[in-house]
Amino acid sequence: MEKNIHEDCGVAMIRLLKPLEYYQEKHGTWMYALNKLYLMMEKQHNRGQEGAGMATVKMDTRPGNEYMFRERAEGKNAVTEIFGNVHKHFKPYSTNQLSDVQFAKEHLPFAGELYMGHLRYSTTGKSGLSYVHPFLRRNNWKAKNLCMCGNFNMTNIGDIFEKLTEQGQCPRKYSDTYLLLELMGHRLDREVERNFVDAQKQGLEKQAITRYIEEHVEMSNVLKTTMQDFDGGYVICGITGSGESFAIRDPWAIRPAFYYRSDEIVALASERPVLQTTFDLECEDITELRPGEALIVNRRGECSLKQIIPQRADAACSFERIYFSRGSDRDIYKEREKLGEQLTEPVMHAIDNDTDHTVLSFIPNTAEVAFYGLLHGFRKRIDSWKSEQIAALGPNPDRNEIEKIISRQVRSEKVAWKDIKLRTFITEGNSRNDLASHVYDITYESIRPDRDNLVIIDDSIVRGTTLRESILRILDRLHPRRIIVVSSAPQIRYPDYYGIDMPRLEEFCVFRATISLIEERGMESLLNEIYSRCLAELAKPKGETIENAVCAVYEPFTVNEINRRIVDMLRPEGMTTPVELVFQSIEGLHEAIPHHRGDWYFTGKYPTPGGMRLVNQAFVNFYEERKEALPQIGH
Repeated sequence: MEKNIHEDCGVAMIRLLKPLEYYQEKHGTWMYALNKLYLMMEKQHNRGQEGAGMATVKMDTRPGNEYMFRERAEGKNAVTEIFGNVHKHFKPYSTNQLSDVQFAKEHLPFAGELYMGHLRYSTTGKSGLSYVHPFLRRNNWKAKNLCMCGNFNMTNIGDIFEKLTEQGQCPRKYSDTYLLLELMGHRLDREVERNFVDAQKQGLEKQAITRYIEEHVEMSNVLKTTMQDFDGGYVICGITGSGESFAIRDPWAIRPAFYYRSDEIVALASERPVLQTTFDLECEDITELRPGEALIVNRRGECSLKQIIPQRADAACSFERIYFSRGSDRDIYKEREKLGEQLTEPVMHAIDNDTDHTVLSFIPNTAEVAFYGLLHGFRKRIDSWKSEQIAALGPNPDRNEIEKIISRQVRSEKVAWKDIKLRTFITEGNSRNDLASHVYDITYESIRPDRDNLVIIDDSIVRGTTLRESILRILDRLHPRRIIVVSSAPQIRYPDYYGIDMPRLEEFCVFRATISLIEERGMESLLNEIYSRCLAELAKPKGETIENAVCAVYEPFTVNEINRRIVDMLRPEGMTTPVELVFQSIEGLHEAIPHHRGDWYFTGKYPTPGGMRLVNQAFVNFYEERKEALPQIGH
């Protein structure tokens, strides 16, 4: 996977269901939840390395005392930094004071019962501490304080902005995060006010009204009036100053979330192995949040599941399984292994079944499990061949012949090594490109020069930049007879708009190769036609079904035609070794990952209208920019 493709974000939540004294006595520290949150966030470091943040709510504080705390930081070491900053608050106190639960509750920040954490990867290109989750909406009343984080990207933010302005509102920022926070905060205000009126009707006064409100807030009301109109992939988490917490998943099931609840805690994370490792659980102990469903824990610690939005599709993201999520998940490991094994036949075809002169390897690190699957597939093929050959020897086989047959093995080596990281202080183009070509290193003499084929598997090929600038160039030093680059994912043809930072259409090597074929064959009229169709789709009124007109770009060409053109584009200058590409098929993807049907990266079948609208807009942008860049007659 290319180093500059950003993963989607990670979330983590813990709600203690018993008093802090319970955890001090059973686990030896009231910091039980704080420590577990740290583990959960570190275990999800793969999901966000641009920043991190956490927030805490301290329950049952007296009026006039602080009860909500937040810490945020930027950079790859942000998790370590924010928890280091939290612990700095504890340094002035003695060991006895820190083990005194009552002292901690009264005097120490972050000594709470409700914790929420976030790891950030930007999908917008915006950076700075102000963009790091969680976001906080303050108010003097506890119940009106809202802290929110999420793994999301909304595709219809323009529609939401228009709806708010039509009501007379004046949003200060045009971003999905800000609008979501303000809209949800507004609905929380209304929920608090509803309870205020009820409390007054009952004759309550002063702090009695406040207590009544905090005990009767219904977060499901807030979520139902907030989330109905949003289009996109999301898991949104939130906590209130009065101790309510929630996590809601999008109704298309695009982004994942898993939770665990016992009589001690309720915990949620973006990935199942995170909960398993942190709390020493089995797979069966953990439940996946359903599409459109919210996990809500009220102030009293009562946990419930509410269907906020009816399920609208079954489009769980398959790219989560191929690359973004941790491979230590039981099911993801098996799926990645299956993806690799299913490539056995096309790879065998690419090497002309010459396993004696072929070495299998992988590009570190996320393709390793798919490599094991491919290795397993080769072994099964060779074992089958051995059985046939031994059976053909007859009833009295020669021992030497048998030994010769059974000695045939699959050859595999660790050929590529991830060696260095390009530092951002080097900005000059030629220097940067030269360093980029050395990101990977090779195991010298791991193959026989000019005799062995080299098969190297990656999880996916997106831009092709790493192949061109580094991998092919350095593998060529081994002088293989042929290089077969294998992708465990199908050809990536379309951008993502649901929380993963994927490039524009023209940055995909598959798209660029296809446009090159169109130009070569004089099919410019096809691009004009697709442009017109995209404009027509974008002009459709809200509510009308939108089609993906961009799919027509690929229809005139076979996968192999596009593969050959990609090789021509990505081959470094001076490289003479023949190169072939082998991609996973769409059918193979569905067979290996049957329960995650979100395949829009490969097929263009976006599950939401917003996704369809944005991919058509992406082609319009490409076409118009390209037209402007072409030489104009008469100028």
